[in-house]
Amino acid sequence: MRQLLIPALLAATAAGPALAQVEQGPANADFAPAFDNQTRAPALEPTAVTVETFATGLSHPWGIAPLPEGGWLVTERPGRLRVVGADGSLGEPIAGLPEVDARRQGGLLDVAVGPDFAEDRRIYWTYAKRVSGGTVTAAARGILSEDLTEVTAVEEIFEQTPPSSNPAHYGSRIVFDGPYLYLTTGEHFSLSDRQRAQELGATYGKVVRLTHDGGVPADNPFVETDGARPEVWTLGHRNVQGADLDASGRLWTIEHGPAGGDELNAPEPGLNYGWPVVSYGQNYNGSAVGSGEARAEGFEEPVYYWDPVIAPSGMSFYDGSFAGWQGDLLIGSLTPGGVTRLRIDGGRVTGEERIRPDLGRIRDVEIAPDGSILLLVDENNGAILRMTPGT
Repeated sequence: MRQLLIPALLAATAAGPALAQVEQGPANADFAPAFDNQTRAPALEPTAVTVETFATGLSHPWGIAPLPEGGWLVTERPGRLRVVGADGSLGEPIAGLPEVDARRQGGLLDVAVGPDFAEDRRIYWTYAKRVSGGTVTAAARGILSEDLTEVTAVEEIFEQTPPSSNPAHYGSRIVFDGPYLYLTTGEHFSLSDRQRAQELGATYGKVVRLTHDGGVPADNPFVETDGARPEVWTLGHRNVQGADLDASGRLWTIEHGPAGGDELNAPEPGLNYGWPVVSYGQNYNGSAVGSGEARAEGFEEPVYYWDPVIAPSGMSFYDGSFAGWQGDLLIGSLTPGGVTRLRIDGGRVTGEERIRPDLGRIRDVEIAPDGSILLLVDENNGAILRMTPGT
């Protein structure tokens, strides 16, 4: 193994003095990064923030999406979809959603408002689904009633294959990109299931690209590959729970590593991101992952990785009114909690800030119209927090 030499301060260079890093403790694995600032980038200037409780009474909220007429759709992992008003009021559960497999990490997951909602009122969601042979990540869409009380014309647009016996590592986020949408999946965690992240015939540990109705775009990279699932866009992921487009329209994803090795990637069609053959982390018992190496020919390097982990979940590129964060990536952290902010320049991370880890397990991040940030606290007695920077 390559030895990782990460001192408390970055080595000074001819360009100037050493730059402080975010305090985060020792690494689990002993790998050296492939390039400067691939991990432990210089600490950004701390930002003063104000945090207030916006809504309460939610059980394990998982996904949030803005409604064009105001307010937000919010999922609760046990299987409820609710409307949260602009004043933080919590509506009754919306009727019409399918039953979810709410064991362990499963349940109702992400939610998104379709890009043509003004014309067709379609919303989209992902969920864990119990099927013959086990459990899968699924995605569906339906029409939200004018009074926001029910979803009708429900149709499934994606079902992961094959089923797994393990109700863990489902992914999953929804991102629209013009006429297409991306769905992210997990690989169900177990030593046997994780191998399917490398199999083109399985949709474990993948980024999937579909049309809005669940069709397969003709230019997907594996449409003509024998034995491959044509919806696969990229492979070799672990558990992708964050995804967003930046201001230029480029897709970014973030995934949980094991002990160390959380990754930020900018997935390109047809490429392999390595799991579980290579990883910048190690198994929870301290043993090596896969080959025991962090990198190998044929696998893409992560843009950034964390060791120890931040346990990343939902993320959003900031496009609000606070100039100091414009274009930065805000990532919800489950462990140690709070929000991680990354400055990205030219496709590389140039700085990092840890914001309020005392806020708890942040499952999703949404930018509000006024430039504040809504944060989902993933607890049994969960909440939505409103964080305002620069005050």
